[in-house]
Amino acid sequence: MSRRLSTADAQFEAEFSRLLSRSVTAPQLADAVRDILRRVQDEGDAAVLDLTNRFDRVNCGLADLRVSAAEIEAATAATPAALRDALALAAARIEAFHRAQLPQDLAFTDSAGAELGLRWTALDAVGIYVPGGKASYPSSVLMNAIPARVAGVSRIAMCVPSPDGVLNPLVLAAAALAGVTEIYRIGGAQAVAALAYGTALIPNVDKIVGPGNAYVAEAKRQVFGRVGIDSIAGPSEVLIIADAPNDPAHLALDLLAQAEHDEDAQALLITDSPALAESVAQAVAEALKTLPRAAIAGESWRRHGGIIVVRDWDEAAALANSIAPEHLQIMTAAPKSLFAKIRHAGAVFLGNNCPEAIGDYVAGPNHVLPTSGTARFASGLAVYDFLKRTSWVALEPRALAAIGPAAVALAEAESLTAHARSVSARLRKT
Repeated sequence: MSRRLSTADAQFEAEFSRLLSRSVTAPQLADAVRDILRRVQDEGDAAVLDLTNRFDRVNCGLADLRVSAAEIEAATAATPAALRDALALAAARIEAFHRAQLPQDLAFTDSAGAELGLRWTALDAVGIYVPGGKASYPSSVLMNAIPARVAGVSRIAMCVPSPDGVLNPLVLAAAALAGVTEIYRIGGAQAVAALAYGTALIPNVDKIVGPGNAYVAEAKRQVFGRVGIDSIAGPSEVLIIADAPNDPAHLALDLLAQAEHDEDAQALLITDSPALAESVAQAVAEALKTLPRAAIAGESWRRHGGIIVVRDWDEAAALANSIAPEHLQIMTAAPKSLFAKIRHAGAVFLGNNCPEAIGDYVAGPNHVLPTSGTARFASGLAVYDFLKRTSWVALEPRALAAIGPAAVALAEAESLTAHARSVSARLRKT
């Protein structure tokens, strides 16, 4: 049973803090991950192969690690037409939304006559990690690969584990549709290491994106700086703000849609109606009776779920900003009015007809989002994550004469004589 809180209770602040204090990190993994990274650096493909065979319970040879074009074609052909159509619809909507994000280069001449600009260029190579354990996510393939392709990344390498030799054909079909250029049946920290450091089989990349288990998250943390990463993703989470007219059964399913991801996922409901709070709690219990992943969802709901009753929507907005949720559903009579008060959320879904699950697949915006309160300072994956900005300057003599003396003065004030002389030597010629 989840926790029930009310802002009218004297102990609310303490109970609210306990509700949000999920301890899901595993610091003991750091040394184990460090050893794996070091092995891959030192031994290359031999270490990757050994670790893959051991952890995924397979018996691959080196030539088996890369998924062949024939396997990808066969997986696509074996995908039922209805699923191919669903993937195509999702891919088209994701591409359209991300293509609209493409920024424009900047160039102008200022009042001193200096030419100034900003140029955007794509990364050369990106690595995508796709989970293959408790669940396989073709939707994550689309969400990670399509923005990279739209940005202009020419090489998109994907690593996906194949526990007991099983690869989800839909994941391969999604990769082909999204523009992934190479696929490796490798998972865990060894996949992150191979992408970051490179091996004879797998050239290194510039950035690694995509969700994974605790070993993958820790590996991404340790290789950051050698390569870029999207984020250190924590367990998934949803916050729903709902008023009394909502259907409790719908809200229960929305909460459990998040809870079924993982035992450490968190699903929270905020409402101004004690009656709705009670009805939703009962509806969750009923829905769990028929969910195939009821064991996972039930454990998540028991350990981390919660229902909070507030006195007004200002309180609800303040709590939402304090939580800074990965996903926020606003299901009230005037959702846009409440949305105007929200400062921190990874993605927001407005109205009774827009559950968060639609955003996981076909809405268009990215479902790779900041977790664990990091929406206070971070954003979801976008085209910008696969682009770099380069500024440029061009000065004619007149422009150098106008701004150069100030540069000389500032350089001398900082006792950087060569800086000052580098400019003043040219000023004497203007």
